[in-house]
Amino acid sequence: MDIILLLAIVCAALLAFLYRRYRVPISHRWRRRQARTMCEQLCGCDRDQPAALHYARLRAMDPLAFEELLLEAFERRGHTVIRNRRYTGDGGVDGEVIIDGERWLIQAKRYREAIRPEHVRDFATLCATRNQRGMFIHTGRTGGMSRTVALSADGIEIVSGQRLLALLTGASFQLGGLPPRSAPGYRPSRFRDRAPL
Repeated sequence: MDIILLLAIVCAALLAFLYRRYRVPISHRWRRRQARTMCEQLCGCDRDQPAALHYARLRAMDPLAFEELLLEAFERRGHTVIRNRRYTGDGGVDGEVIIDGERWLIQAKRYREAIRPEHVRDFATLCATRNQRGMFIHTGRTGGMSRTVALSADGIEIVSGQRLLALLTGASFQLGGLPPRSAPGYRPSRFRDRAPL
């Protein structure tokens, strides 16, 4: 009787392990592995390479692996990361990260040129609708119109340039001084009600 019970426990543990291991699709595991490898390189032996080389590597990555790289970088900093179950149909949110008890939505863009203001505006509207803050993280240039859109929307941070490299290489990275939602006088964004710029 004891052997049957022990065998049942071992089988249940094995099934639980296999379920946890294989419930993530192969393509997700491959992209996470690629992201982990890149993160280890950027935090390790490649950390002091020129910024242009870092950007060339980031722009050459699979776009979905780039999303995983950002989430991996936040995990390495000790933050809780919430991944999407699928990459397509994610509603404009490429993942979520909990920083100091507050949930931030992540939008990742692997651009070569300047980011488009309408992408920032759409993300700001999404964040306002969900009443959450967001980080628009990208590898391109931030033009004046995109910066204006981000500044007019409460709780949206654009992370690019040296801040992006700091995030990925393990250097000091802080969010840009937005007050916590619990701060006195904080009002949620009404960006979705504002006229487009």
